[in-house]
Amino acid sequence: MDANTIRKKYLEFQQKKGHKVIAPAPLVLENDPTTLFTGSGMQPLLPYLLGKEHPEGKRLADSQPSMRLQDIEDVGDPRHTTVFEMLGNWSLGDYFKEEQIRNFFEFLTKEVGLDPERIYVTCFIGNEKYGIPKDTEAAEIWQEVFKEAGIEAKVAEIDTAENGDKRGIKPGERIFFYNDKENWWSRGGGCESTPIGDPCGPDSEVFYDFGEDKQDVEKYGLSHPASDGARFMEIGNQVFMQYRRNEDGSFSELAQKNVDFGAGLERITAAAIGSFDVFKISLLKPIIDKLEEISGKSYDNNTDEMRVIADHIRGAYLLAAQGLVPSNKTQGYAMRRLLRRAILRALDLGISSNFLAEIVPVVAENYKDLPDSILTHREVALEVMLKEEKAFRQTLNRGLRELRKLASQSQKHLEGVSGGHDRGVRRAAPATAGGGDAVSREVVLRLTGHDLFKLQDTFGFPMELSIEECYREGIDLTENYREEFEEALKEQRERSQTASKGMFKGGLEDHGEQTVKYHTACHLLLAALQKHVDPSICQKGSNITADRVRFDFNLDHKMTDEEKKAVEDQVNEWIEADLPVVFDEYDKEYARDTLKAHGQFWDKYPEKLKVYTIGDFDNPVSREVCGGPHVEHTGVIGKFHIKKEESSSAGVRRIKAVVE
Repeated sequence: MDANTIRKKYLEFQQKKGHKVIAPAPLVLENDPTTLFTGSGMQPLLPYLLGKEHPEGKRLADSQPSMRLQDIEDVGDPRHTTVFEMLGNWSLGDYFKEEQIRNFFEFLTKEVGLDPERIYVTCFIGNEKYGIPKDTEAAEIWQEVFKEAGIEAKVAEIDTAENGDKRGIKPGERIFFYNDKENWWSRGGGCESTPIGDPCGPDSEVFYDFGEDKQDVEKYGLSHPASDGARFMEIGNQVFMQYRRNEDGSFSELAQKNVDFGAGLERITAAAIGSFDVFKISLLKPIIDKLEEISGKSYDNNTDEMRVIADHIRGAYLLAAQGLVPSNKTQGYAMRRLLRRAILRALDLGISSNFLAEIVPVVAENYKDLPDSILTHREVALEVMLKEEKAFRQTLNRGLRELRKLASQSQKHLEGVSGGHDRGVRRAAPATAGGGDAVSREVVLRLTGHDLFKLQDTFGFPMELSIEECYREGIDLTENYREEFEEALKEQRERSQTASKGMFKGGLEDHGEQTVKYHTACHLLLAALQKHVDPSICQKGSNITADRVRFDFNLDHKMTDEEKKAVEDQVNEWIEADLPVVFDEYDKEYARDTLKAHGQFWDKYPEKLKVYTIGDFDNPVSREVCGGPHVEHTGVIGKFHIKKEESSSAGVRRIKAVVE
């Protein structure tokens, strides 16, 4: 049974049980600054769980795509993903524990066809300190449900996962009591950290047993539902919101009790096909198959890499199909990070050229059943992702090349050092035949925070990617690399400010974030002037601070209001398009004659120079010889506004502009 079928069956099942199926919320919630993405099915419904009346009634159900980037480092194991789909149903003061437990068991065993012998459940053991009793009601309902299915269901009191790792499961046990670290829900976590005024309560989690042979006892201890390892997988959680925390820290029962239920579509599908590896289900395996085809390598021998790529591209596609574009801030930056991590892992598979054009259509096909109300930009998702891939490839190749060069320089330096050094030399004193004091040294490649800053500032290679690449390449980082990085950043700002006093070399007051935005805006301004006013226009000077840009250019007449508006509108159009900004070093002749880069002093330029390209590389908006720095994507610049256009000198005009 595939995931799309299970989703469809679930929503139809809930409709038969009297639920109104509601549309899923977008991954990026509007007017919610508290979170980057929708991280659960209940998140968009929180106001109604807090008491607000829902227009669709008291019984609701949906299938909610969700994203949790806090799990990003765990992707690579058989069950963690950053993006997942949550099957959910809610009772807002209607049914409670018995109907919820019976309905979920019926769905799993009758609709999905799971073997009830492989289903295990957990309940809340209670908290004497706060006067919250053991949830014997839920346990008794479960016992009756299992009895009706012909299954013995003994109860075990384990309390903590650690105790369970030592104790394991006794014959016949199927219902397990745990404390509030495992079986209590509130927005703060356990009872102690439940926020004042919040609804909260015990939960009953449901697990699928993939078999005793999947448990690594030596590594994880004895098996039980809350244990680590591959034997048990949580497939659903039933939260019984029956308490509220009072001002004095105590708990009292709610007059209106709610049910908040969520089940992982991917995990239920994995259980349905009998695989503890969620990457073998229908939403992910076709991506893996395509990766095997492209790379010529097998999933079995490259599981970590292929899992990360499949997960990250799937997540990035869902974001792109909902209208998000990669950028350097908030959700756009998270999307960019997903794509960049996927491309880096593709290199590990030997995929050194663009490959998203082959992968993204597979993802899109997997999600054709999701409603258009949530995937509102399906038709442009591929284009958005391809543009980011192309831009990052240029940054990536350059950055990796420089990182390895720095590591090589570190090695050569260390090999000539006879003692310790701030880049690091590990020393070992082996026993010698004569008992002498001979010392052997193990040379360790080690980069500093200053190295990482150079990679980011000069070559556009972000620090977090340098860190990941160092980890994969076995390159050490100095202990205080973050402090060293910040120190280098501070030194650069101070140098820039000193150099700018009285005279703005290169036109920039400093290399601060706002100034860099203005600098990039200058490139767009020049291109817009050439497009809408006169193609022969060249820059004659600039003065850029964190508050405004002053841009001088050749023109023999005062600009008309129509020309100013056309230029301003064009710059803003390019900003809103969130075009990639990339650079590379080229031979002067190639940059001038082949790339047709704009430059003012070709006879004075060195033989190797830096060229910045904005937009599509083959058909750019702007391509200029420039020393930088610039933003990576135009979307972060802001709204561009021409404040004034005036004469600077004979045949030279001046524009003063701001970004807001």
